[in-house]
Amino acid sequence: MSRFRHAVKDRDQHIQTLRIACAVLAYFLLFTCAGWMLAPSKLTVHNPPDLRTGSTRPWWEVPPPTVYSFAFYIFQQLNAWPKNGEVDYSAKINALSPYLTPSCQDFLKADAKKRGDAGELTDRVRVVYEVPGRGYQSQSVTVQDRDHWIARLDVVADEYFHAEPVKRALVRYPLKVVRWEGDAERNPFGLALDCYAGVPQRLEAAPPAPKPEKSGVFQ
Repeated sequence: MSRFRHAVKDRDQHIQTLRIACAVLAYFLLFTCAGWMLAPSKLTVHNPPDLRTGSTRPWWEVPPPTVYSFAFYIFQQLNAWPKNGEVDYSAKINALSPYLTPSCQDFLKADAKKRGDAGELTDRVRVVYEVPGRGYQSQSVTVQDRDHWIARLDVVADEYFHAEPVKRALVRYPLKVVRWEGDAERNPFGLALDCYAGVPQRLEAAPPAPKPEKSGVFQ
């Protein structure tokens, strides 16, 4: 009888051990499922423009050329007024709001109102482009930390009033760029413009803007 009692006891102990092992496995399974559910479904990786020599970097690092191209693209779009600056400026601010920080949006809206009240936007056409030969360089972007940068854009700003050139300026704009991962659907870049990092500086005198050629149809 003693031999049978020991066999039953050993069986019960083995069953208890198996139950504990199953409980531990179930715990790790739940832990793994929770981590899988909390993991991001999308991950933005910024690659440098030139990959001929390869690139190894942490996934969260944003290359300075990417910061510069983002800043230039958004700034150029903000200053593209194809018909009437009084309407186009505010429309561009609203359209590009996912790429602007709230404080920058408030600053630009106040600037649009101020310039509109002064009559500087009515029937104004504006275009901004890079100064030839002054694209991205190593000193164009200052890395403050992993989430903040300062991009310096050397651009030409041309303005027209009723097809007549009224302004051409060469200006260096220091722009603040921040990491902004709030809405990946509306802002896939994961970056945002935080307006100016300092006072824009006028560069050397610019040549006069070319006058549009008159055609017989529009005379």
